[in-house]
Amino acid sequence: MSARELSFVHVFRPATVAGLPPVLLLHGTGGDETDLIGLGAAVAPGAALLSPRGQVLENGMPRFFRRLAEGVFDEDDVRRRAGDLARFVGEARASYGIGAPVALGFSNGANIAAAVRLLHPGALSGAILLRGMVPLDGPVGGSVPTPALLVSGDRDPIVPATNASQLAKVLGEAGGQVEHRILPTGHGLTKVDVELAADWYERLATRSAEAVAS
Repeated sequence: MSARELSFVHVFRPATVAGLPPVLLLHGTGGDETDLIGLGAAVAPGAALLSPRGQVLENGMPRFFRRLAEGVFDEDDVRRRAGDLARFVGEARASYGIGAPVALGFSNGANIAAAVRLLHPGALSGAILLRGMVPLDGPVGGSVPTPALLVSGDRDPIVPATNASQLAKVLGEAGGQVEHRILPTGHGLTKVDVELAADWYERLATRSAEAVAS
C-alpha cells in the first residue's frame, strides 16, 4: 500500500486483477483510511482500493461532513465536502491511473457517497451504500446513468425506513438502476451486507467488461 500526499490522507492498494472497476472506500463516523480495507477486499477481490480519511472531526472522530445533530446534516458543508471528495477522486485517478471508482460507503461514508453521486454526476461509476440516508434536500446535479445498491436495516435506530426509501427514489431519479435491499437488522453491518455488496459488484464488473469487449 502507498499513501501519496494528495488532498486527502488516504490508502491506495493497486489492483491485482486487471479490468475490475476500482473501489472508493468511505468509512463511517470514527473510522479512518484503514477501516474498510478488509470490507473492500471481500466485496471486490483483486480490485484497486482507494480509501480516504474524512476531513471533519466530531469530538475527535473523523467524518466526511458536519452534522448539526443525529440525522441532521449541515447541507452547506455536505455540498462543500462532496466537491472536495470529487476533486480528490479526480486527483487519484490521474495519480494512480485508475478509472472512475465504485463508491463503497458505510453510514456517514454512504451519505457522502450519495452526495457525490447526486452533485457530481460522472465522478463515480457506481455506488454501494450501506445504511445510507438522504444527504440533501436542495437541488442536485444533472442526470448520468450510475447504478447503485442501497442496503438498509429495518431495525436501524439511526436511518428511518422512510428516509432510506426516499434515498432510493432520489438516486433513481438522478439516473441509473437502483437496487434497495432491506435486511432484518440494525445499523451495524452483517455478513449478508457483504454478500449482497459482493454479488452486486460482480454483476457490475461483468457488465463493464462486456461493454468494453463489445
